[in-house]
Amino acid sequence: MENITIKVLASKLNLSATTISKALQDSHEISEPTKQRVRALAAALNYTPNTYARSLRTRKSETIAVVLPEITDHFFALVINGIETVAREKGYHVLIYLTHEDYNREKEILDYIKKGRIDGLLISVTKNTIATNHIAAMEQENIPVIFFDRVMEQMQLPMVVTNDFESCYQATQHLLTCGCKKISVCTISTNLEISKQRILGYQKAMTDNNIPLEETHVLFCDDDTQCYDQLYNTLKAKNRPDGLLAIVDKLTLPIYLACEKLNLKIPQDLQVISFSNNPTAGILNPSLTTISQPAFLIGQTAAILLLNSLDPKNNKVQQDITTIPSELIIRNSTGYKKL
Repeated sequence: MENITIKVLASKLNLSATTISKALQDSHEISEPTKQRVRALAAALNYTPNTYARSLRTRKSETIAVVLPEITDHFFALVINGIETVAREKGYHVLIYLTHEDYNREKEILDYIKKGRIDGLLISVTKNTIATNHIAAMEQENIPVIFFDRVMEQMQLPMVVTNDFESCYQATQHLLTCGCKKISVCTISTNLEISKQRILGYQKAMTDNNIPLEETHVLFCDDDTQCYDQLYNTLKAKNRPDGLLAIVDKLTLPIYLACEKLNLKIPQDLQVISFSNNPTAGILNPSLTTISQPAFLIGQTAAILLLNSLDPKNNKVQQDITTIPSELIIRNSTGYKKL
């Protein structure tokens, strides 16, 4: 079976290979009737472009890499969907790499893809990432980098985030309005910028309502294997919280399980709010009040920023922060007001 190439199409149409190539790329230099002739023959002969050869000519792979901690979290799954939707529309492929919250793995991945053929990088760092040399190395190789969600603010790079401070301030105010007096916040890391901003939002709401802050009211559940035990012991204590704000979705299940084990009723004994994009939030018993992040839009926005930076018609992407607001969705895990 004959291998259909641009040269074959050119021979059959008595046109130059350059004309065929430009016609297939919808160049303004080629007339519309000629484009139609080329497309019709290409379709009839099942012509498939040689993407590798094209990448050698253009020095572009039409591939972007996405590095993120995990995809079991519904938030990151939605982000990937948003990224892939934009990339597909623009003719780009997406390579996904998971760090599994391992900082060394993150460095290895970036070192590997830096040596390969990718046009740009979207990254959400691990909860243990502090140093940034491995990320700066990508820029030194002229590979543009966009942060999303988990960012490194000390780097002068574009990033897409949500209004974490304001969201936690609003959520804490809601718990206070519902009658909570002893509100705790639980997080998975002290390093992540999102954790810092969310804790600051919680603390500001508490101080604005003249409620003293205590170190024991911030729970660090950084070890997945010990998370349940930490929450269980906190809720078992005599001076346990009556309101709990979970900074990430993965903390929701351990909270509910600990309450069930201790015969604590939600929201009568403990009112709960969690950052979550999980569709099961509405069918939990009781349904979970959530701070819902616009994950799909975050993915779309990050991808658009990156692909715009790759367009030679655009200047280098601006080094700014794009903030997309989250939404507090009130359900049955809050709202119980003590008399």
